[in-house]
Amino acid sequence: MNQKELKELIEFLIEKDIAEFELERGDVKVRIKRGSEPVASGSAPDARFFTVHAAAPSAPELGAAPAATSPPAGASLPVVATPAPEEGLHIVRSPIVGTFYESPSPGSPPFVKPGDIVEAGQILCIVEAMKLMNEIESDVAGEIVKKLVANNAPIEYGQELFAIRPQK
Repeated sequence: MNQKELKELIEFLIEKDIAEFELERGDVKVRIKRGSEPVASGSAPDARFFTVHAAAPSAPELGAAPAATSPPAGASLPVVATPAPEEGLHIVRSPIVGTFYESPSPGSPPFVKPGDIVEAGQILCIVEAMKLMNEIESDVAGEIVKKLVANNAPIEYGQELFAIRPQK
């Protein structure tokens, strides 16, 4: 996505009063979120009201994913209370939207369970997205403290999946 396309997208989001937008196209991922505080950014119109994140996904995707939008900036968003994370725990988050699977196939044991010791690069779960099975690996070595998602549950980008106590 070039700078002109990004500028047009931001202008469209302003016109339609969309507060948050996410787009995946090939190996490019763009997330635009309008906030109330000024943010130093590029030359896009009213860029001080947007935070733009662009990154390549960690798993291969086919085609473009559907765009997700949220209510207009004036609408109130629900606040979800999350328990305070234990000091020193590493949180593994989902790199994609999809369905969480704890095991390689129905009826087989889960990849990991609380209390298991894992190595960096070890498979923790599978996230199915667009009929592709994406293996999610641990990025730290340590002990699984908690699985934060139920098997077969739909998950969002950035959602917490596992809490790991890193090895010292």
